[in-house]
Amino acid sequence: MANRKNSVAVEPGSGNVFADLGLPDSVEFDTKVRLAIEIVRALDDRDLSQIAAAKVLGINQPKVSALRRYKLKGFSVERLMTFLTALGRDV
Repeated sequence: MANRKNSVAVEPGSGNVFADLGLPDSVEFDTKVRLAIEIVRALDDRDLSQIAAAKVLGINQPKVSALRRYKLKGFSVERLMTFLTALGRDV
């Protein structure tokens, strides 16, 4: 059991790590990450290779790779929603 001298102050998070870090556009970042998580889950559920996923999504394989690694610069929220629709998921 930790004594009070060694205790660490804990502050509850807001649910948006980007906002907690004080980043600009935190709501957009959070939305993009949540959409990307669902896209990656859908790709995994379908067991698609990156090349097959690229065909379904209408993008090239390097962009699928970036999406799978959550490198979302250059992807708009609208585009990510389009990808989910193409994968048969409701947005």
